[in-house]
Amino acid sequence: MSTTTDLPRYPFAEPPGQPFGLLSDLDRHRFDGPATKVRLPNGSDAWLITRHADVRAMLRSPAFSADASRPAFPLLRPEPPQRDIDRKGMFIRMDGVDHSRIRRMLTSEFMIKNIRRIEPLIQEAVDNALNDLRDAGPPADLVHHFALPVPSMVICHLLGVPYADHARFQQLSRMLIGLNNPAEEIRTASDELRAYIRSLIDKVRETDPGARGEDLISRLVTERLDTGELDEQEMINIGILLLIAGHETTANMIGLSALLLIQRPEYYAALHENPDLAPGLVEELLRFASIVRSGLPRLAIEDVTIGDVTIRAGEGAIAVLSMANRDAAVFGDGEEFDPYRQAQQHIAFGFGVHQCIGQPLARAELRVALVELARRFPALRLAVAPEELVFRDRAVVFGLTALPVAW
Repeated sequence: MSTTTDLPRYPFAEPPGQPFGLLSDLDRHRFDGPATKVRLPNGSDAWLITRHADVRAMLRSPAFSADASRPAFPLLRPEPPQRDIDRKGMFIRMDGVDHSRIRRMLTSEFMIKNIRRIEPLIQEAVDNALNDLRDAGPPADLVHHFALPVPSMVICHLLGVPYADHARFQQLSRMLIGLNNPAEEIRTASDELRAYIRSLIDKVRETDPGARGEDLISRLVTERLDTGELDEQEMINIGILLLIAGHETTANMIGLSALLLIQRPEYYAALHENPDLAPGLVEELLRFASIVRSGLPRLAIEDVTIGDVTIRAGEGAIAVLSMANRDAAVFGDGEEFDPYRQAQQHIAFGFGVHQCIGQPLARAELRVALVELARRFPALRLAVAPEELVFRDRAVVFGLTALPVAW
């Protein structure tokens, strides 16, 4: 019988020099089958779910809870004790009717028809950022001048957050999603971001309802907070979640996508020549890059069988989206990047009731950003050796710290 200390440690170390290689060959063969137990940083153990069918089954099963405040919930980092103000409204960490009550308030905001309506805004943000990139170089940092500003500008406009404050909320966001950050620093960043969102809400509430803006925070205050459907703590945490998720995820996807295409110039040239390739290319990029590499943690609240394994109530499980998106049973040679692949079955946005609410927005931002990048910078190339690139591999969202490019 093995003990917890004998189990493989998770998260795994990234293969050196292979930013798009999820695991070493040895680890891939060890963990791409049925659920296997691993040891977490806090010394506890959890089941690792890696097969595409198993991940889907787990994420749609009501036998698993997303509530991180439950005892024995599998945590990938030390976290400060949960307070009511940390949990209320944080719907990605809620179950059942509590989760669906808040999600229903937001679903229509991110429907495809509404995203199409704001495509001119996305286009404007992309154009402005590409102008800044051009003016800064060559060489210039594509992350700083393009990948990060585009989704930040868009989510600021949608929420009613002043873009002038972007440096502040970006720094706090990165503190909150880092896996190695001390618990006390996470708490401090959380409290500061909470105070910031509260100040925006207070500003709206001080404005006559007839003179309030059309942004999401203003409308939620008028339609949900003032009517009592949301309380202030719920409203604050909804704002925090949308602000962080609305820029961190897409910013990292834009940076990684640009790197991947630079390293495969034939595909970058094909996009330049034929922008209609973009929708399929975006799906393959989402599948192959899969920025939520550490997985989605859950706690079994009843005995449940996933694939070949029975997971008991009280045991933790982690759905590894990135490995599921390389599953050969679904994607053939999933370790290879193929922009002509039909990759629509990927689960980069999760699956089930908790799948990403903002995925139509992320797809639109990626598509417009990559088409315009290829159109305006057809000779884009790395300005440093690939081994000099630094990746954020100890964060909830994987990405590049910088991407120096020339043209």
